Amino acid sequence: MLKILFVFITFISTLYSNTLQKSIDQAPAGSIIKLQNGTYIGRLNINKPISIIGLGKDVIIKGDGTKDVITITSSNVTLKNIIIKNSGNRIENLDSAVLIKEVKNCLIKNCTILDSLYGINMMMVDNSKFIGNYITSKDNDISLKGDAFKIWYCKNNIIENNMIKYSRDTTLTYSHNNKLINNTFINNRYGTQISLSKNNIIVNNLYKYNSVGLILMGAKDTKVIKNQILSSKGAAGMGIVTKGGENQTFKDNKISFNTHGFYIDTKEEEEGMQRYIKYNEISFNKEALHFHAAIKNNTIVGNKIFGNIDDVAKDVRGNFTHKNIIEYNYWDRYMGFDKNKDNVGDTVHQNMQYASQLWHYNKKVKFFYGSPIMTIIDFLSQLAPFVQPVVLLVDQKPIVNKNDSF
Repeated sequence: MLKILFVFITFISTLYSNTLQKSIDQAPAGSIIKLQNGTYIGRLNINKPISIIGLGKDVIIKGDGTKDVITITSSNVTLKNIIIKNSGNRIENLDSAVLIKEVKNCLIKNCTILDSLYGINMMMVDNSKFIGNYITSKDNDISLKGDAFKIWYCKNNIIENNMIKYSRDTTLTYSHNNKLINNTFINNRYGTQISLSKNNIIVNNLYKYNSVGLILMGAKDTKVIKNQILSSKGAAGMGIVTKGGENQTFKDNKISFNTHGFYIDTKEEEEGMQRYIKYNEISFNKEALHFHAAIKNNTIVGNKIFGNIDDVAKDVRGNFTHKNIIEYNYWDRYMGFDKNKDNVGDTVHQNMQYASQLWHYNKKVKFFYGSPIMTIIDFLSQLAPFVQPVVLLVDQKPIVNKNDSF
């Protein structure tokens, strides 16, 4: 009887001890720890260069519902084919599935992050890769969720082929020379937010059903290329938001089914060309291009702009300048001719603000938007203007046929 009791106590002790942490502690640097299917206790600390690789589809590292599930403080660490779940729920502590800080040359690949407040919390991480992961947050209200990726003071990282759903944001702050490639962002608050960072590249990503697809705040030398930014939801419903920053390129993107395709908040004091909006499809949005304050320092060339309720909107009077290059765009509202058949209109295309668009300045007027009386006033204003309309934006060389490239 005493022998049986001893065996039972030994079994219970082993069940609740963190054998994986012991294996990590005892493993020499450079070791590979391979895990069979099963649930392993979290709250792991990895402070040496090792690899932890799951061999089956149900290799789970589960936290105890407090703090971080895995903390990495060594360079050259690999996590692969693992389900990581059940972090803490304290947003002020940034409780995360994986906390990784002050390291380089790490790899997190083909991992699934579930029931964790923050997904991957990166602090001063360089030259690392995060590939093929599925990340979602806890089932909290959107403002109480954490970020899928929280990237702070990080550089030269690759974030590729990840699926990010039902999280708050993916944020890059003071982070430079990173690449976001072929990721999918669905049903988040901000798909990607880049603040006070430079030389980042966002290419071939899908943004769908987020409140805001992509937001740039003080971002410099940023390239946004070949992304699909679709169906941003809610009252804001913004595809791309840009505020401040320098030398931003938006090229070959599809921006459709949003409240605002582009929302551009220009600094009044900025000088020189700042934004290059080229060869995008901007279609079926409520507003294709929404400018707050000034319309200045934009190169808008070769875009296809069609199916929008408003092509250009501006919500603050005055502060308008002509320091733009706007040409070779297709506008479905262009009413000119092309006599020499070169696919360039014989006259300029002017985006005008008539009576029916007064709600841009006064939101109370929006109650009458689309009403018969406003439609009639708008028609009469175009037919025989009794008040000079506001010219918002002029395309000097509009394209006539959107299916023929210039």
